[in-house]
Amino acid sequence: MARAIIITGGNLDNVKARLRQAQQMINERLGVILRCSHMYESEAWGFTASDNFLNQAIELDTDLTPEELLQGVQAIEKELGRDRTAEAAIKAANGEAYSSRKIDIDILFYDDVVISTPELTIPHPLMHERDFVLAPLSEIAPSKIHPIFDKTVRELRGELHARQSMEK
Repeated sequence: MARAIIITGGNLDNVKARLRQAQQMINERLGVILRCSHMYESEAWGFTASDNFLNQAIELDTDLTPEELLQGVQAIEKELGRDRTAEAAIKAANGEAYSSRKIDIDILFYDDVVISTPELTIPHPLMHERDFVLAPLSEIAPSKIHPIFDKTVRELRGELHARQSMEK
């Protein structure tokens, strides 16, 4: 068994219900959920959106390989209405790197494994820059050590807040 931590989120339609449905599907298909954070509301990151996002961190035990877990979360996203082709068209039209979406599921950690392939990067390469990831992650795994930065999630969040304070 491996211990994985993922983040779910979205900002379109009934996000709260969709995140609950994703949680149920993850527990049924991908592994046993051990802990879930509360749902955290935040503004869009990296683009402008009229609706705020909800995000939730989930820790699970899984028998799946990292690649199988990725396939599983992408299948759940698709079932719950994620349309990557439509998102790509919107991003191209707006000239932005991100867009609103019904559901997004990212793998943050998989044990202490470091993977960098064209399909999959673990740990998630931008988590340390995103409070909408670090806030729910801090709730369920504040002492988890990032295998590349060799810092806890709590330390990464503190550093992010310090950088944000200096930028204001």
